[in-house]
Amino acid sequence: MPEAPSPAPSPSPLAPSAAADRGDHLARGARRVSALTMVSRLLGLAREQIFALTLGAGVSSDAFLAAFRIPNLLRDLFAEGALSTAFVPTYVATLRHESRPAAYALANRVLSTLSIYLGVLALAAMIFPGPVVRLVATGFSPDKAALCARLVRIMMPFLPIISLAVVAMGALNAEEKYTTPALAPSMFNLVAITGGLVVFWVAPSSLVTVTAWAAFTVVGGIAQLAIQAPPLWRSGFRLRLVPDLRLRDPGTRRIAKLMAPATLGVAAVQVNVVVNSSFASLISDGALSWLSYAFRLMQLPIGVFGVAVGTTALTHLSRDAARGDWESLRGTLRRGLRMVLFLTVPSTVGLAMLGLPIIRLIFQHGRFSPHATLETARALSGYAIGLVAYAAIKVVAPAFYALGRTRVPVIASVTAVAANLIWNVLTFRRFGHVGLAVGTSIAALANFSVLAFAFQRQVRGLFTRDLVIPFLKIAGASLVMAGAIWVVSSRLELIHRAGTAMFAAQAFLPIAAGAAVYFAVARALGVDEARQLVSRLRR
Repeated sequence: MPEAPSPAPSPSPLAPSAAADRGDHLARGARRVSALTMVSRLLGLAREQIFALTLGAGVSSDAFLAAFRIPNLLRDLFAEGALSTAFVPTYVATLRHESRPAAYALANRVLSTLSIYLGVLALAAMIFPGPVVRLVATGFSPDKAALCARLVRIMMPFLPIISLAVVAMGALNAEEKYTTPALAPSMFNLVAITGGLVVFWVAPSSLVTVTAWAAFTVVGGIAQLAIQAPPLWRSGFRLRLVPDLRLRDPGTRRIAKLMAPATLGVAAVQVNVVVNSSFASLISDGALSWLSYAFRLMQLPIGVFGVAVGTTALTHLSRDAARGDWESLRGTLRRGLRMVLFLTVPSTVGLAMLGLPIIRLIFQHGRFSPHATLETARALSGYAIGLVAYAAIKVVAPAFYALGRTRVPVIASVTAVAANLIWNVLTFRRFGHVGLAVGTSIAALANFSVLAFAFQRQVRGLFTRDLVIPFLKIAGASLVMAGAIWVVSSRLELIHRAGTAMFAAQAFLPIAAGAAVYFAVARALGVDEARQLVSRLRR
């Protein structure tokens, strides 16, 4: 694949109407994915609420979360992260330069390879779970470690199953069919919610409850794969029952070549989560759960905004790179970042200021205590520092893979892991689990800083007025929003009442006031994303 010229003059930009059409196309795809991802994240929040209701924040929840770390980490590394960034550009290039049957053959080869290698990996972890437990939970007591090992054996099949679902998702996204892939994670959540409600009504022992949750994880992965089969079949894709392991095929080799550095390039968040889990296991029972509940809440805006924009931008970036249209690539990246900034900067302010009432409303039921609410809110404040960087990485990192410049995300990822590890070693005894959350944010900021600096230096055209001026306006509107939230929250705190209705008012009224003020100020300042959203809502 040809690389973008660095300081050389850029090709003439697209005509304004063509650029506007491309921007609208990206925005439409992002809105569709964002809406469906919002549904999935809200269902995920409901799943977490039921999980907290049935297990709380203690020994059983810590053991489950630690056991799920490894299949979840490997899924993010080899499937949702590395595979997506390597498979989609290769699939798009095969469609463009060869044929649709060739692209389907490529997808079959990837499915065969993943099924065998990840299946063997999962089987090994099921037979020998001890090293997995020691990796993610160094400080667990013998009984807690034994429970964690039991759950590892149950949940490891989730890894190959969900990896196949990600290949299907990548193929559909490359065809610009975003609806079903964005809806697929909702199936996982629906399975867990249904099963969790049954567990709550039956009210079995903690051991039976946590074992059931592990089984729901595997069944949910199967459902996430199954829902994508019909649209793939309608598009003409046919799964080959005989494994196709021609690893010397150019497309397969290109995916493998991209995946190796991509695995490291997208690994920062996942590796840091595992590092934090190991440190948290040394603090106290519940610390791992507090971090996990807080991180899940922060993933709501990341998934709705960062992943949604990044998913749709990746296809456009890959096509821009395949055509050698570097000016369009720069424009696509700036538009994606503006969308992310518009939605995540105010989300950062909201989560930092309203973490306690939000967590109290969502989680403080059943076995989830007020103490767990306070500690989870403290962790959320630490995570919120890096929210914008988390979401922006989802947009910027794929640009380097579309360009074939895989070294930069690797350097960014290694820098992030090193920053988090150094911070944790120096501070976790003093700051506890809150320090671990801050360390994860520092890692995200380091990761994004390296990516942004490298793009500006090597490709140029990122930090232009089209991006910097809107960011300053968004930051100004967010500051005004913070004032509105503080005024409403301080008034509500004067009302000394308890109960779900009061908890809901303390969470939702400041959110509603802050959102209204933010959109009004952003529109008054001429932020284009605010104008587009308001006009669409009016229609």
